[in-house]
Amino acid sequence: MVLHAGARRLQAERVDLPPPGRGAVEITVEACGVCRTDLHVVDGDLPDPALPLIPGHEIVGRIRSLGPGVAGISISDRVGVPWLGRTCGACPYCRDGRENLCDAPGFTGYTLNGGFAERCTADARYVFPLPADGDPVAQAPLLCAGLIGYRSLAMAGDARRIGFYGFGAAAHILAQVAVWQGREVLAFTRPGDTAAQAFARESGAVWAGGSDQASPEPLDSAILFAPVGALVPAALKAVRKGGTVICGGIHMSDIPSFPYADLWGERRIVSVANLTRADGEAFLPLASKAGVRTTTVPYPLDQANVALNDLRAGRIQGAAVLVP
Repeated sequence: MVLHAGARRLQAERVDLPPPGRGAVEITVEACGVCRTDLHVVDGDLPDPALPLIPGHEIVGRIRSLGPGVAGISISDRVGVPWLGRTCGACPYCRDGRENLCDAPGFTGYTLNGGFAERCTADARYVFPLPADGDPVAQAPLLCAGLIGYRSLAMAGDARRIGFYGFGAAAHILAQVAVWQGREVLAFTRPGDTAAQAFARESGAVWAGGSDQASPEPLDSAILFAPVGALVPAALKAVRKGGTVICGGIHMSDIPSFPYADLWGERRIVSVANLTRADGEAFLPLASKAGVRTTTVPYPLDQANVALNDLRAGRIQGAAVLVP
């Protein structure tokens, strides 16, 4: 499914896939999650995608062939391909162990072709081994919704009471992890979205309501998964002194002005940028240990536009996943 210049719909096409180059692998795609970032790419919210482009960065599949120089991976191994597809390895951020801030990165499904396809290629250094006996549809949302959510949760430190603003693919995974860690989760959804609020409670939230409601208790931290800048001031009002508001999305609408008094008291606003390979190495075993169960809605590959429309309209509880 290919995105072309000037389009907001993907086109089903037959595309020649060259053999994997040095250090790369070819993958037979078993499932690919549909992330809100894919929606931002298709809708033009993120600038300069590498068009024509095959989106998709929550890829689960089997190794089909190996390029020269690949070691430690075998044919038929199951792997996951995340958003971070390549880094330069030479900039100050890479040398400092912060490859998520690399000055010359490659992003799967944005600047590199992704997994809305029957097959794809990826840099072997940036794929994660996955259990061969797992359900690939259930595994797919872990590759971005789970990983970015985990990085966001880590920024909350030892916060005991956390508010999640927006309760979709990432929040339903991280709510399970947070509850397993002994934290309290409060969920803030679109006003009136009782289905999402019920889903949040099923996922472990002790309270769920609209984002237009005041928090029933002061929050130690708030994580914003909804790309709505107006939620930042609302979350600031909900966190206690010393609390942190964490913006977990790669794109967000503009943040409106707010009184300095809402920030005062050593409250902080921070953003989450991409992920590192270390995040995956830490999170994927943790998700298994915590017994995380993803809620998914499968779509055939050629129905990618339907999945994107359903995500855009807020009709999905959990995560949409394309299946070739």
